[in-house]
Amino acid sequence: MAPLMYNAVLLLGLLQLVRGSRVLELSDRFLDVKKDGQWLIMFYAPWCGHCKRLEPVWGHVAQSLYNTNIRVGRVDCTRFTSMATKFGVTGFPTIMFLKGDEATHTYHGDRTKEEIINFAMRVSGPPVQPITRSESLDHLKANNPLFFVYVGEYEGPLWETYYQVAEMFQPHGFFYSVSQDIARKHVRLKEPPEIFVHKEKTHYFFEEGEMSVGGLNASLSEWVNNERFSTFVKVTRTNIDQLMRTNKFLVLAVVQENKLQEVPEEMIEFRDMIESVIMNNRDRYHKWFQFGWVGSPELANSIAMTELPLPYLLVVNSTTEHHHMPDDEPHRLTPAAIHLFLQAVLNQSAPTYGGNTLPVRLYRRYFEARSSLSEMWRGNPVLTAVLFGLPLGFLSLICYSICCADIMDADDEEEEGAGSEETFFIEEATNDSKTQSKSNEMHEKKE
Repeated sequence: MAPLMYNAVLLLGLLQLVRGSRVLELSDRFLDVKKDGQWLIMFYAPWCGHCKRLEPVWGHVAQSLYNTNIRVGRVDCTRFTSMATKFGVTGFPTIMFLKGDEATHTYHGDRTKEEIINFAMRVSGPPVQPITRSESLDHLKANNPLFFVYVGEYEGPLWETYYQVAEMFQPHGFFYSVSQDIARKHVRLKEPPEIFVHKEKTHYFFEEGEMSVGGLNASLSEWVNNERFSTFVKVTRTNIDQLMRTNKFLVLAVVQENKLQEVPEEMIEFRDMIESVIMNNRDRYHKWFQFGWVGSPELANSIAMTELPLPYLLVVNSTTEHHHMPDDEPHRLTPAAIHLFLQAVLNQSAPTYGGNTLPVRLYRRYFEARSSLSEMWRGNPVLTAVLFGLPLGFLSLICYSICCADIMDADDEEEEGAGSEETFFIEEATNDSKTQSKSNEMHEKKE
């Protein structure tokens, strides 16, 4: 029965296949076959601009995963609203990985071909993948810049905790296990079982002696969460939320990328200088700081709630959401000045801005709305004028009509009141005249 259902799904995707894409166009009938195999699904809406930009990337993802067990499809949620309701889709595009009845993972990374494929490959397998040959570890080190490895027997509290943490962080990183004999050919072990992370062509070990109050599980989770990012990572709107969960200070070199993701030479020099600070002093700063760079000034401006000059250095406290800015101008910053600034941030002597209080959050919303409107105006002033001018025009007409109606009603009431008053005086004068006439007639009869 399952092959028949799979054929039905393939027929649903025939249109996309004929047009040269490996993406399957799915309908609500997908609910009948979702348990069969592994699926990487994009939930989209035809009117969504982000979805349209993701379409060519999604086609490349499907092509790259075509010879694997992962089927790549997409669902038009405007036609099949029951699918969006079933999977709890609240925004577009939403990328999910479905693996039978075992698990459903939602993708939160950058929408690039490499990142999406890595996500699919991570969650498609078991949380911990064994390495059985030394050549396999060599291949991983050459092609995967960051992964975690457990060394030792598959038993004991460290192994059990490692497996649990791997299940938790599987959507965000690769986790492997290896025997002591293979590991000794690549790293210098102390006393297995041990856990290390391979990053930037070197290794960093998990120290059990630094266990937190929460115990081994909390300590290992915190260590993995801190080490799952590169030492100097590109920060975007997509991954900044994950970086904020490290509870570290985020040291951001703010530069400007063009549409081809190119950075001007003078900004590259500034970015490289910031990177050299952490690369040459990792043991000194890694515990407290996460270094990175921002190619979108709008993101940094939203954090600082002001227009920052470029290039710039910004430090964000991921716990309190306060930020710090150096007093020196960017072109005067040197590694020595950066060291002094970071030390001032650590000992809380550096000036503090922002935060997460209600007034700050309200002002940030206002700043972001104003910035978005300014960007729209610079990009297309005619369209912006139409989008905001028409509603304001209609609102003005409605207000004018309401106000004019009140004035006209007031004038009518005044006119009616004046007419009544005039009639009253005429009637009073007539009555007085009639009374006077009767009085005169009675007086004449008496005489």
